[in-house]
Amino acid sequence: MQFSQQRSSQRRSSQRRNSRRRGRVATLVAAAALLSACASATGSSADKATAPAPTAVPSSFAPTTVTLITHDSFALTTSLLTDFTSRTGITITLVSTGDAGEVVNKAALTAGNPEGDVLFGVDNTLLSRALTAGVFDPYVSPAAASVPSDLKAATDDAVTPVDYGDVCVNVDDRWFAAHKVAPPTTLDDLTKPAYRDLLVVENASTSSPGLAFLLATVARYGEDGYQGYWAGLRANGVKVVNGWTEAYEDTFSAGGKGDRPLVVSYASSPPAEIVYAADPKPTKPSTSVMTDGCFRQVEYAGVLKGTQHPQEARAVVDFLLSPAVQADVPLSMFVDPAVPGTPLPKVFTDFAAVPADPLTLDPAIIDKNRSAWIDTWDQVTLR
Repeated sequence: MQFSQQRSSQRRSSQRRNSRRRGRVATLVAAAALLSACASATGSSADKATAPAPTAVPSSFAPTTVTLITHDSFALTTSLLTDFTSRTGITITLVSTGDAGEVVNKAALTAGNPEGDVLFGVDNTLLSRALTAGVFDPYVSPAAASVPSDLKAATDDAVTPVDYGDVCVNVDDRWFAAHKVAPPTTLDDLTKPAYRDLLVVENASTSSPGLAFLLATVARYGEDGYQGYWAGLRANGVKVVNGWTEAYEDTFSAGGKGDRPLVVSYASSPPAEIVYAADPKPTKPSTSVMTDGCFRQVEYAGVLKGTQHPQEARAVVDFLLSPAVQADVPLSMFVDPAVPGTPLPKVFTDFAAVPADPLTLDPAIIDKNRSAWIDTWDQVTLR
């Protein structure tokens, strides 16, 4: 599961603590005019042969409903969707079909005869699977021109980056201060005796952050070295649990009742800790982020091949890159906007970690080796 594991679980945790549903965060900026420009319909050589010629995306349409398929924690401020409909005539119907893996698997099975018009939430750990299956009608929003090239790498110009986030080790600062132990600062530190029995991670075969952390170790230590690294973590007492909820809320010492002060989570977890806290809210989080060894996840949106509403679907992709939506995603989905220069909420600028050199892998390499890496990880870590 993408960032959705954290987002869904922290919402549920907040509900249990506060016995009420958290109100929607107010829109940070006014809705901007719908982006209108010439579309760029390019892709792989196979796709180029069948892709429609570039056409302009109109700014308004006859009343139309576009189905946006997404993972189960997609969220935007409702007024943005209402405003989009009033300006364009397009009503967006959201269909959630599970976590990111389930969304991509279903889209692959229905490629060419989709159950919707636009897909949001495929990430760089799953993108090659979707591209190979021919899920998308290649389209990149003109608004993506300013998006950093590293967020667009290996997309075959088939999809548009919408947001990104970093999976990192989170630290319970209070625990380390109370025990007078310096917190770890590097991946190598986690195998040292000072941190024996302190780390909890998610299962790489059942959890998106767990898989991302495995990929971080492959990116750092290589295919010949990551096995040895995980053997070192196992010898140092790493605990493996099924998913983010069990890791953060049940095992992490800062998340509730746990006793382990190190957990694989997200660079955005400290601000989420404040946003979801009961009133009166703390002025700063009790956790921080180890910025070495973070793995960057990028979420994309794309037009589904076979849609009956291709122009309207492109307008929805444009909408996801609009200034209003980009400014909304930090507090709606606890991710960073893909468009640079988008204003961020103060809780993000104050407390979200910004890794200087996040780890990445080519999506095609991930797709080719994912199963083998997970199998090896399972052998080394769990058996």
